[in-house]
Amino acid sequence: MNTKIRNICFALVFCFLVPPATSAGISIVGSLTHEKKSNPGPGDVYKGSIVVQNASAEPQEVKIYQTDYKFCFDGTNNYGPPGKLKRSNADWLSFNPHWSIIPPHNTSTVNYTVKVPSDPNLVGTYWSMLMVEGIPESSLQSSQPEKNKAKIGVTQIFRYGIQMITHIGDTGERQLKFLKTELIREAERRIFQVDVENIGQRWLRPLLWLEIYDENGTCIGRFEGGTKRIYPDTSVRYKIDITDVPNDNYKALMVADCGGDYIFGANYTLKFEE
Repeated sequence: MNTKIRNICFALVFCFLVPPATSAGISIVGSLTHEKKSNPGPGDVYKGSIVVQNASAEPQEVKIYQTDYKFCFDGTNNYGPPGKLKRSNADWLSFNPHWSIIPPHNTSTVNYTVKVPSDPNLVGTYWSMLMVEGIPESSLQSSQPEKNKAKIGVTQIFRYGIQMITHIGDTGERQLKFLKTELIREAERRIFQVDVENIGQRWLRPLLWLEIYDENGTCIGRFEGGTKRIYPDTSVRYKIDITDVPNDNYKALMVADCGGDYIFGANYTLKFEE
């Protein structure tokens, strides 16, 4: 395998999802990610379903609606109007029902169809969100009897976000960009922090690690930062714990392994001081 490593040199002295929640017994059966590679590509049609479960002893009301989804390394998440982002597939997606009352200890199925446009210019990854939101009886949105609704007060609402992802075959450039890199302290730990942006056309799931070498070229360790999903035009923050590395001067190689031939790297000079 001809593996390509993109190297960038630096010198340093010394980054959908909606998390699962429950609302009065409501939960999603199965994965919160529905991913499909269109076959053969533009013009494909595929179907699927989402099962919503009511584990409580009372009927539970839910609504289902769409949003776009974008996130940034600083922790911000944007659930904007559907179909507005450049890579949104919200307009390709139809679903039913949009609202449901689920009987006690029962389920409701949301069926969806994705019609990929017959556009030869489509390439890479497109995505959006289906939101499943529980409606408390006290909510003004509830269709339950008027006596159960709150006139004044605060109602807490929980929702699930299901990521709806369409890949156009195997198309799309895979490309990462390393943004700000910083050595920080967190609760007496030394952390190598790096922000990574997907500047390509297809989603990536990089496994990121840091290899540190002393001045003699001896590797003193490989330190992993885990795996994160990065859509095009989004960014994430990795944090690598290097507390156990003694104070000294080092060379380091940061590697983001996206699978196959898609491996990205950056070289650093590190100086650890008290």
